[in-house]
Amino acid sequence: MKTWWPWKPHLNSKERMPVMRRLNSSNDWISKQFTFLACVLIVIACAKARAGTISGVVRAEGKAGSGNDLLCGKYDSRQLKFAERINYSELRDFVVYIQGTLGTRPSPPGKPTQVITRRVTQRGAQFFPHVLPIVVGTTVEWPNNDEILHNVFSFSEPRQFDLGLYKSPEVKPVLFDQAGRVDVFCSIHTRMSCIVLVLENPYFAAANDKGHYTIPNVPPGTYQLKAWHERLPSQVREITVSESGEVKADFTLGVLNLPRL
Repeated sequence: MKTWWPWKPHLNSKERMPVMRRLNSSNDWISKQFTFLACVLIVIACAKARAGTISGVVRAEGKAGSGNDLLCGKYDSRQLKFAERINYSELRDFVVYIQGTLGTRPSPPGKPTQVITRRVTQRGAQFFPHVLPIVVGTTVEWPNNDEILHNVFSFSEPRQFDLGLYKSPEVKPVLFDQAGRVDVFCSIHTRMSCIVLVLENPYFAAANDKGHYTIPNVPPGTYQLKAWHERLPSQVREITVSESGEVKADFTLGVLNLPRL
């Protein structure tokens, strides 16, 4: 098969022209692709340069004096010795997020988020994670990694569904297209529950085991920042994010600011 190269001496000027045109066309296409990629990177860099970070610590605190009962010995009785008290210092699954919509509708992630079930222990099957914050429009997959049947369902108003009975390797997806709290259960196992917190924008964070959270790349502006936990009243604080730098916002949640009867 004859190969045509523009620098081969056996090619005359007329034979070289088509080859040169193809090479020039290819070089132009490559140059345009590099230019487009460079523009995209510049836009992303500029957006990040004009964005701030929100960070802080979230913790919970019980009411003063609620531990006095421990001193009276009543919890040692047969009736109450198995009563489980809340250790507020060990509460987890805090979520901090900016309330409301910001600009245009956020783009959901292309790859589905997965919620998995742990293997059955003496405490029963569990969902992991227990609380899953997502942006509206996200698809969540629900694989069953146990060797027993599960029936995942929800009757919460933002998203009602029933996945039926299934085992591995079947994986069932659910699209969450409305914002709100979605409580999810298994119809077979009593302790199997989790919460999908569907949020209106992508500026949120789940606090780590020490209560620390970070929300990066927040556009400059004034926002309502909310700290949430499933069994405590939420707190909302107004914050202003500058074009760069970090805003600190700490929260202490408890049974506070509720009507006293």
